[in-house]
Amino acid sequence: MTKTVLVIGNGGRENAICDALARSPQSPRIINFATFRNPGMVLLGVEIVLTDSLDNFDLLKNLVEDFKPDLSIIGPEAQIEAGASDLLESLSVPCFAPSQKGVQLETSKSFTRNLLKKYDIDASPDFLVSTEPNDEARAEFFEKFDGQIVVKADGLLGGKGVIVAGDHFETLEEAEDFAKQSIEKFGRVVLEEKLIGQEFSLISLVDGETVLDTPAIQDHKRVEVGDQGPQTGGMGTISDERNSLPFLVEEDLKIAHNITERVMKAMEQELGEKFIGVMYGGFIVTKRGVKLIEYNARFGDPEALNILPILKTDFVDVCEKATQGRLSEIGKLEFEPVATVLKYLCANGYPTSPEKGAQIVAPDNWNTETSKTFFAGISVSEEDTLILSGGRAIGVLGMGANLNEANENCEAMLSRFEGPLFYRKDIGTAELVQKRIDDLARVRA
Repeated sequence: MTKTVLVIGNGGRENAICDALARSPQSPRIINFATFRNPGMVLLGVEIVLTDSLDNFDLLKNLVEDFKPDLSIIGPEAQIEAGASDLLESLSVPCFAPSQKGVQLETSKSFTRNLLKKYDIDASPDFLVSTEPNDEARAEFFEKFDGQIVVKADGLLGGKGVIVAGDHFETLEEAEDFAKQSIEKFGRVVLEEKLIGQEFSLISLVDGETVLDTPAIQDHKRVEVGDQGPQTGGMGTISDERNSLPFLVEEDLKIAHNITERVMKAMEQELGEKFIGVMYGGFIVTKRGVKLIEYNARFGDPEALNILPILKTDFVDVCEKATQGRLSEIGKLEFEPVATVLKYLCANGYPTSPEKGAQIVAPDNWNTETSKTFFAGISVSEEDTLILSGGRAIGVLGMGANLNEANENCEAMLSRFEGPLFYRKDIGTAELVQKRIDDLARVRA
């Protein structure tokens, strides 16, 4: 009997999730709970149920009654925090996502730092959790690290919940202003020592007992060439033909895996329930070894656009077994041994004032053997034209035997789109990759 899979969300990440589901030998029926018609979903033949809001749980209940899904996957963290996974489980729909309690791993920076401290997991920088509007300890922490700190709001702020010394602020007064706003909104703020090194993402699929890692990825958050300009949701990502990164050694990945495994088990001890879904670790290699920057409790975007297209293991089987606590039966996730370069075509004016409403012209075939296209801030009009509707609009993935080849294939597809769009051209280039290698070599030394 054909299985029905429900996917909540309609961005690039969810497009990649649906693409991976559609490649399953089980040929599932895919239902998408969405706020607009994503052209990538339309091409895949996904059945789209439109809603005014992804938080419209009354409509979600009706959808479950109508389609009776066998499995569900939640893309955005906001809906996990709002309780969508708990609702689906209460309706007897297995959900590949953590519970409302489990998503604290992402939504509360203080929860995660205190969890690591309580269970003696040595992966955090020095940090301070502050709850008082006028707390002298924050000034002392600032002075201790000569102002080289990171200030993190203790809740979701749409990618704007972290400010970094040198990038977003210079003075104690600026840091204090942000800290007080966080305390007013969330009740607390987290201050951390600023770490120096090379960042990487290691996304793991977990069921509370087993941790299965995906390829290591590096995101490029700055909007302009050379890591300049404001921070964004991610301009693009790379991974090499080893399913790793050129500047990482095997020991770095082993340490990151071990941290995730220990945190997963600590979550069960702390909350009394197993964490099921995605543990997306943001790590950094420093002179003191691999440290944890933060966890997310869902697939990353752009990272999912590198990982899922080259996944060879049946994604439906993986998600099902995770919800059943049987992930160990998978053994190991298999991926194509190729390098990937993903670059986001963004609306002119992104990230501060992205242009919207313009028509986008796409090539007749936006998926080839060496490239794939995923739509995020693009909707389909009633006349079946592509309309620019968001900042990060189209994720273009190039695949190849090495990063140079993957980058060439990515560029070839990028050049075929027309509209008020731009992208960061240096992602995946030999020059930038070598700079990363050299920078980390100096840190390790």
